[in-house]
Amino acid sequence: MTSLPTGSPEEPRKVAGVGPYRLLAPIGEGGMGVVHLAQAPDGSRVALKVLRPHIVGDHEARERLAREVSSLKRITSPRIAEIIDADPHGEVPYVVTRYVPGLSLYHHVAEEGAITGGDLLHFTDCLAEALLAVHSVGVLHRDVKPTNVLMEGRSPVLIDFGLARVAEDPRLTQTGWLLGTPGYLAPEILYGDDASPASDVHALAATVVFAATGRPPYGKGPAMAIMDRVRRGEHDLTGIDEPLRQVLREALSPDPLERPSLHELRQHVAAARQASVVSQSSPPADAGLWTMPFQPAPTPETARTVGVPLTTPQPAAPAGLLGEVPVREATPYQQPTPPPLPPAAPTTKALPPEQRRPDQPFTPLGSPAPVSDPSRWQRALQLVGLGMLAGATVAYAPYLGTALVALIVLLLRTASVTRQRHSRRRIVRGRARWYDVPATTLSTPGYAVLALFGSMLLVGTASLVALAIFSAGYLFGQPVAPSLAISGLGFAATLWWGPGSGRLREMTRGLVTRTARTEFGGWFVAGMSVLGAVVLLGLLFGNGPNWAPYVHAPWR
Repeated sequence: MTSLPTGSPEEPRKVAGVGPYRLLAPIGEGGMGVVHLAQAPDGSRVALKVLRPHIVGDHEARERLAREVSSLKRITSPRIAEIIDADPHGEVPYVVTRYVPGLSLYHHVAEEGAITGGDLLHFTDCLAEALLAVHSVGVLHRDVKPTNVLMEGRSPVLIDFGLARVAEDPRLTQTGWLLGTPGYLAPEILYGDDASPASDVHALAATVVFAATGRPPYGKGPAMAIMDRVRRGEHDLTGIDEPLRQVLREALSPDPLERPSLHELRQHVAAARQASVVSQSSPPADAGLWTMPFQPAPTPETARTVGVPLTTPQPAAPAGLLGEVPVREATPYQQPTPPPLPPAAPTTKALPPEQRRPDQPFTPLGSPAPVSDPSRWQRALQLVGLGMLAGATVAYAPYLGTALVALIVLLLRTASVTRQRHSRRRIVRGRARWYDVPATTLSTPGYAVLALFGSMLLVGTASLVALAIFSAGYLFGQPVAPSLAISGLGFAATLWWGPGSGRLREMTRGLVTRTARTEFGGWFVAGMSVLGAVVLLGLLFGNGPNWAPYVHAPWR
């Protein structure tokens, strides 16, 4: 190995050769180092990343990198740029991956436009498949974004998986340089919490939105503004058709528990692809060959034709962990001629990705055909039941019921304000501190005072709406019980859509989603809410309203 140190100590060395690999040309640069197109001893081309000195500057960091690479070498999938070789302990530490002669998604969209239709569903399914391969060995990607996705023909290849972990060093995270791209980081990461598989799902959905629209899902502007939109879930899905739009909306939820798993996401995408195939006209009866709607990976010759350089640098994109790491040369793809399509029927056998037709939905082994998410119905029934219960409580006991509902509203709004201030403190500082939780706990009474004003406005408006409805019924000579029941529903509806109701909806949906994810919790809450509303309405129409703490109605 020969090396020529240049630049500041923080810059990677320019080398003519690293280990047994001969460097051909730089093809990208990221936060962890410079990526080179290199030639392996057997003559094949690979992507070699020379790591920056401040990433692996000490023995502890190198040991961490060695452990991480050991795990990452176990990942094998056509949807990822797998690690071929690495030397964390060398004079010039490096990581070698297979080379993909394709553009990043970022440049692909800039040159060819957004991905739409069946290609978009195929793209989403392949990206989820890649993340499943990464998660299968207990590794998180942590940095899914358009510059970390390469396009091999019409299929995505994921790069940089798992290597964000090697830079988890207090000396680096304190400076904030490892924050990544805010528009593609999950809210819990911005809060300073640990990453999880749900964090990768959020990043995947944000990347799919970029692929489908050509714009970041949370817009542009200052990093703080983008991070605040991420935390609030204020994304823009304009231009994405249903049902994929609904799937992405759930995957971009600020609450990790509301996001679908990768298996659920693939099932929804498969159902959408199946529906798309059914809606299309059937092929001619004399069609002798079945053709794939997605083009195969380009060969080196076709890559040159479309302008993908194999030996010259590509334009630098936003920094990633392995930068613009593209992968190995693609060999000519010989497309088989599969048998005629059988009649549509639910499948219960999972096939490898390379053996599945593009129109064949993914179903885990032994599971039924994809169906709608039952938790969605649980959430809807819970919200309806809780609304009925709140309205029935106010209708049966106008004074005490209104006070009880107002107290619950105050508690939920206080929790929302507390959560927001807690997360904002972490975002501004860039990391969590040991005293965050005690400080938030001590500040909760002050947050309750802030929440009190919004609660008074919301409950006051709902009370005025309920009073107006009841007064109209009373003036027209309607019975007291039906008028109170209708005014109670008006009270509940105003709580949900009235002024200052955003925090109430946010917290209520979060609680409802948590119970819906359990086996029977969602149905139990929905059933008990409806039962409580029925009981209160029965008492209202039977014994009449309860005017406590007073004895009689106010008009007597």
